[in-house]
Amino acid sequence: MRVAGLFAGIGGLESGLAAAGHRAEVLVEVWRAAAAVLGARFPDVPVLGDVRDIPELPPHDLLTAGFPCQDLSQAGRTAGIRGEKSGLVDHVFRLMDASGTPTVLLENVSFMLRLDGGAAMARLTDAFEERGWRWAYRTVDTLAFLPQRRRRVFLVASRVIDPAEVLFADEVEPLAAETDLATHAHGFYWTEGIRGLGWGPDCVPTLKNGSTVGIPSPPAILRPDGTIVTPDIRDAERLQGFAADWTGPAAEVGLERMRWALVGNAVSVPVARWIGDRLARPGAHDRARDGDLAAESRWPAAARFDGRRRHAVAISAHPLRVARRPLADFLDHPGKPLSLRATEGFLGRLRRTQLRLPAGLLDRVGAHRDRMAGEPRAPRRRAPIPAEAAE
Repeated sequence: MRVAGLFAGIGGLESGLAAAGHRAEVLVEVWRAAAAVLGARFPDVPVLGDVRDIPELPPHDLLTAGFPCQDLSQAGRTAGIRGEKSGLVDHVFRLMDASGTPTVLLENVSFMLRLDGGAAMARLTDAFEERGWRWAYRTVDTLAFLPQRRRRVFLVASRVIDPAEVLFADEVEPLAAETDLATHAHGFYWTEGIRGLGWGPDCVPTLKNGSTVGIPSPPAILRPDGTIVTPDIRDAERLQGFAADWTGPAAEVGLERMRWALVGNAVSVPVARWIGDRLARPGAHDRARDGDLAAESRWPAAARFDGRRRHAVAISAHPLRVARRPLADFLDHPGKPLSLRATEGFLGRLRRTQLRLPAGLLDRVGAHRDRMAGEPRAPRRRAPIPAEAAE
């Protein structure tokens, strides 16, 4: 397929599709840091700027759009699909109408299924149905391919193919997580600890994009040897399926600080490749998976429209089971030890939380704190750190 990529970011969708044999004809990205990466990694593909300034697209078979999620994400403003950023999805429909697009692939955060009672998904699916298109969407977890827990919604809509034969042809049940702290690495967000940890057995939690001014928000990784590190940006790129230093061109235009944001905003490459493989070679959808969407109280994790009626679809978030190394072995770079200040703040929050913590976590975080302080001590019960110190 010839691909036109809107809101292309650093090319996660397009890289995965290219690995499946498709080719990008044009990319659209207004963010300077991301456009620098696209220009370096797709040197033969035109990179256009603001989607609002484009009247139509060159001939293509597939329009892709990982449209902005700031207004849809749980961590963002949650202004909804009509927010300033996420409302840009209207230009997907404008350009597909103007350009005669036959098939569309959209990607966004899974929180959009719940935000405003599912208004975002309702708006998208209504728009496709008004045009007489079939659609299907599925929540897919990057953990099926890489040691990162990252659930995203992928929606395929088309006037020429059956999207269900793309998104629902493959399924496996997730493997049981490895929970032993002594044998496997575990990821978490050290900035949390009261209401949640983002705890990831043998994986990192969803990589975030950090602040709007480029302050990174990497997760921490507790290694089997008890050390706690934040991953190197090159391993963060690899955890999204990119080659190490994929975002290096951003540094070359003076935007090194934005690399974490670029990675956190990206689409995981192997997920896009799986979809690209099925776009090239559609499979079969087992209709025994179909249920009554009207009976659902909210949008389910997967659903489809067959041209006449909507169906909820019972299917896991794991399409394939890809052999991969454990997280501890996956990392190619040593990472940065979690600082004494960060560790003390996290430890203080753990001691005040009502969460049920993994066995041994408090001791290991305390031991890391002692190593960073250079004051190894025998294990003992410590008084809670005051709230102001934890901050």
